Amino acid sequence: MKKLGFGLMRLPLLEKTDANSIDVEQVKQMVDAFIGKGFTYFDTAWMYCGFNSESTAKTVLVDRYPRDSYTLATKLHAGFFNSLEDRDKVFGQQLQKTGVTYFDYYLLHGIEASSLSKYEQFDCFRWLLDKKEQGLVKHAGFSFHDSAELLDDILTRHPEMEFVQLQINYLDWESEWVQSRKCYEVATKHGKPVIVMEPVKGGSLTKIPAEAEKLFRDYNADMSVSSWAIRFAASLDNVMVVLSGMSSLEQMEDNLSYMEEFRPLTEEEKGLTARAAEIINGQIAIPCTGCSYCTEGCPKKIAIPQYFSLYNEDMREDLEEKGWTATAAQYAILTEKFGKAGDCVACGQCERVCPQHLPVIKKLKEVSGHFDI
Repeated sequence: MKKLGFGLMRLPLLEKTDANSIDVEQVKQMVDAFIGKGFTYFDTAWMYCGFNSESTAKTVLVDRYPRDSYTLATKLHAGFFNSLEDRDKVFGQQLQKTGVTYFDYYLLHGIEASSLSKYEQFDCFRWLLDKKEQGLVKHAGFSFHDSAELLDDILTRHPEMEFVQLQINYLDWESEWVQSRKCYEVATKHGKPVIVMEPVKGGSLTKIPAEAEKLFRDYNADMSVSSWAIRFAASLDNVMVVLSGMSSLEQMEDNLSYMEEFRPLTEEEKGLTARAAEIINGQIAIPCTGCSYCTEGCPKKIAIPQYFSLYNEDMREDLEEKGWTATAAQYAILTEKFGKAGDCVACGQCERVCPQHLPVIKKLKEVSGHFDI
């Protein structure tokens, strides 16, 4: 299997503020380009794109290509079942939404300390193996957002899991928060191949500080900034697939240009990514990946990832010199449709589902203090 996977979480939209307005025709072109270059792995999930990602996969992929020409993965998330029956109800609807009779890869979604007990309470590991025995799932695994210590414990107790999906990128590689390297090493120790998510950290590694970008451009002006992030993850020996949440045909064509004939990073190139990580980490105010898990249940409909992105952008500017930035205007436009950062009621819903374990409530107060004036 070629190492690039198509993540169907950040699909192109006709209306940027409407997760339901998927640009289906552009996604079809992206799928055609992807399969045309010999790539096969597609990753979706129950709640991606306002719960429309799986049905879009049917329209752009399943209805248009033979079943043996692609690999499809989806997931069961702890937030969407509360009984043994719920698990099968979700699974059945996923088969219906995607239009397939089996999933090549099926994952227990986003396991961390707070959700693990629920997966175990409802015997989801055994349930997933039952699906495999029934021929409804070809490969069973899970995605993970927590410490290497917890990952080691899970893989020790559940050696039947065949693979693990981890957040890995050069920015988080040595992070004590995300623990990309440590988790990768645990998976490798247990002999479990790794599928990489967030290699470009929600797109933040496509727009990096000028000093970091210069490092890459001086070394190879023909390679895109994002290519360094994708190749970093793909260069790891135990990585099976690197998922890229491509949201335009242009991004797809760029990724295909260097992943069709993939060349791992040299030691010198790895050194450049480490230096770039040092520069970037020194300038990121809020390390949000923009996954939008936090927005689905927000009672005030606050556009949390968008606000965090605007805040990060402003924090990289010399505000005293400029006095005004376009991000302030963008923030004002967003608040016409969504709640302001200052509207947060501190219910905690966002923090409970954040894969990055961010102090969202605290950060929204900072954003509000910056923009709500």
